[in-house]
Amino acid sequence: MSGTHKFYTLPEPSARKGFSSLKLKEGPVPRPEANEVLIKVHAVSLNFRDLIIAQNGYPLHLKQEELIPASDGAGEIVSVGNKVTKWKQGDRVAGIFTQAHQKGSTPDKDEIKTALGGSVDGMLAQYVALPDTGIVRIPSHLSFEEAATLPCAALTAYNALYGIPTEQLRAGDTIVAQGTGGVSVFALQLASAAGAKTIITSSSDDKLKKALSLIPQHLQHLVTTVNYKTNPDWDKVALEVTNGAGVDHVVEVGGPGTLEKSFNSIKRGGVISTIGFVAQGEPPNVAYHALLTGAYFKGILVGSREQFEHMNQIIEDHQIKPLVDKVFPFEKAEEAYAYQWSQAHVGKVVINVSH
Repeated sequence: MSGTHKFYTLPEPSARKGFSSLKLKEGPVPRPEANEVLIKVHAVSLNFRDLIIAQNGYPLHLKQEELIPASDGAGEIVSVGNKVTKWKQGDRVAGIFTQAHQKGSTPDKDEIKTALGGSVDGMLAQYVALPDTGIVRIPSHLSFEEAATLPCAALTAYNALYGIPTEQLRAGDTIVAQGTGGVSVFALQLASAAGAKTIITSSSDDKLKKALSLIPQHLQHLVTTVNYKTNPDWDKVALEVTNGAGVDHVVEVGGPGTLEKSFNSIKRGGVISTIGFVAQGEPPNVAYHALLTGAYFKGILVGSREQFEHMNQIIEDHQIKPLVDKVFPFEKAEEAYAYQWSQAHVGKVVINVSH
């Protein structure tokens, strides 16, 4: 396919000055290699990672040159390379966060260097060429805006709950999901679909109501909401809900400021999946708490193609709908970044690329 398209870039990391560093440019449409597909991107969703990459605050591997940002996007295939047999024009797909991460729950050192919108160019463009192994089919009941929310936040939540084969979430288990951002809301939805209980926290009753409204009426009794502004002792609530035993999983997005409560609320041998670092505070002695509780303490970096495909099957089977908070036009990407940074959102912030 010939012609030009528009795409956003960030300068090399040392020159990044926040969201104003985003520049909308025009250039030739990428030409797919023999084993690649060309995708017309319809929607992109933002993650906290995208915001700190724009501010040159990301601690993991980064491309040291100009970068097309954003890991999460969905669209349709418009052409395929001459060695591609699995995909065809018109297929609805999303990119995999870590392109080379095909199996298992943890990418290796080489795989980690293929993360979209960080190590390699991402999805904030009208057209993107990706390897035929770097995409998955999106659930048929989702719009492109909804499907664009899946590659990072949803798969991170899935990996937290299912990534350790011997400790996978089961009906009757209890989880803690911290906050009402993308990962925690997906964790709530996946846990409810599995018949597990969820304790979800937020500083806003309105956000908690919105999150609860995503859960089918007949499953809402499985959900306990806690406003941590009015009731900071959510770890005590977790023990009450579990009759003192502690929860099976904590989806830990806070970091230093919430870790102690996470360890207080976990059962012996439970799983704390650490994902983010948005809560301020002094971290506790993790080694001491891990010894005390026998808990697994696992860092999560999204997930593999194999996991993505299985998660999409769950989403399709249970007709799960992602929570899209707000959609911005392509030309207003900087505003979308600023809105996400304000933390006014519940669920996901999306950029419509193809309006």
